[in-house]
Amino acid sequence: MNMRTIGFRIASVVFGLMAVAHLLRLICHVAVMVGHHLIPMWTSGVGVVVAAALSIWLWKLSNR
Repeated sequence: MNMRTIGFRIASVVFGLMAVAHLLRLICHVAVMVGHHLIPMWTSGVGVVVAAALSIWLWKLSNR
């Protein structure tokens, strides 16, 4: 396994964990505030889709 493959797999796992974190936020209805602004729940829906897609894409690239 070369360094590029390892890098793709590590990035894939990180994005996968981010997708799981967004999914848990949606399931548990956790409120997130940045300063005085409440972050809407729909942003986690977008986050799940984007992070999962990147995770799958990078994993596939690591298998080439």
